[in-house]
Amino acid sequence: MKNKYDVLVIGGGPAGALAAKTAVEKGLSACIVEKRPAIGAPVRCAEGIGKEALLEFIEPDPRWISAEMTGAGIVAPDGFFMKLESAMAGSKVGYVLDRKFFDRELVWKAAEAGADVAVKSRAAAPIMENGFVKGAKISAGGKVTDVKAEVVIAADGVESKFSKWCGIDTTVPVREIMSSVQYVMTDIDIDPHSTIFYLGNEVAPEGYLWIFPKGNRTANVGIGISGKKSGEGHRAKDYLDRFVKKTFPDGKTIEYIPGGVSVCRPLDCTVADGFLITGDAARVVDPLTGGGIYNAMFTGRLAAEVAADCIGKGDVSKKCLMVYDKAWRASKMGKAIERNYHIKEYLIKQPDTKLNEIIHSVSNLNLKEFSTINLIKEIIRVNPKLVLELGALAASIR
Repeated sequence: MKNKYDVLVIGGGPAGALAAKTAVEKGLSACIVEKRPAIGAPVRCAEGIGKEALLEFIEPDPRWISAEMTGAGIVAPDGFFMKLESAMAGSKVGYVLDRKFFDRELVWKAAEAGADVAVKSRAAAPIMENGFVKGAKISAGGKVTDVKAEVVIAADGVESKFSKWCGIDTTVPVREIMSSVQYVMTDIDIDPHSTIFYLGNEVAPEGYLWIFPKGNRTANVGIGISGKKSGEGHRAKDYLDRFVKKTFPDGKTIEYIPGGVSVCRPLDCTVADGFLITGDAARVVDPLTGGGIYNAMFTGRLAAEVAADCIGKGDVSKKCLMVYDKAWRASKMGKAIERNYHIKEYLIKQPDTKLNEIIHSVSNLNLKEFSTINLIKEIIRVNPKLVLELGALAASIR
């Protein structure tokens, strides 16, 4: 790690890796600073991503793909099972990744392109000069070193502290933090090529429970519930344990992963003087699904592209860097986040009886191409009353 770079990236996840790789491909010097001793561990993700979404950034590799999904299923609160067959899903639902290897692959590609990488190195504080972020104080090996940079990119995840230290309000309301727990389970009976989602206030209040296969008889089995619903005897782990005991009584848990996911709107502004915020740190997780891998890679790459352009102009002020904030909000991803936030807010207020009605209504749907938005469109089509309940949002979706 040198004492100065064009771009300093805080965090070695997908957002940070794409930011650093893109920066060096644009002719800049870049360094990834990762607080953990190993890239990709611990995994705090259900690990699912759509096939086309992945292909936008990298070719799939069997080394870090645990399973290929060709179908999906939704279980209503009353137990009714709606199956989306592979033909309905266009045979291209997605992959379940092995993030321990996937994240390392992304960082390796950044390193191969020319980026420096420093693990077990913590950004302890920003370096500020006349209101501009000019680097970070990096703590590593018992020493603190000043590392200067033209632009700093925060990619330090949902628990991001660096942005707050730079004066950005990163507070997430308790009701919009999804309290999550995931088990990696083996020796369980599952469809190895279908993701399953369970809905209902008895199963996962204001959230959902998932089964994401990672091969034959092995899967990520997890849950996310509203933070405001979490309490003694009603924690995410309590709900998950009850489900596992009932559904997989003989299954074996080989990994336990607690965590949290923001399902709020993104930060009001993801830019400051000399500073850009990406991925989960920017709160760009899909509020409806909790998925964030694609959004992290998208914003990481875009942030570096804008940083390179502004550095080339000799202007890294907030005004110049605002191109980034405006661009991702105007993108398909940004619009989907805003739309899905409103859909999420609607759904979490519905009683189980309403959720049952909605899922039963689309039990025989036939989608040419499976996606969250296509599923929502079909739900609205066969439930005309939802047009009134969703108001202007329904019109924008249709």
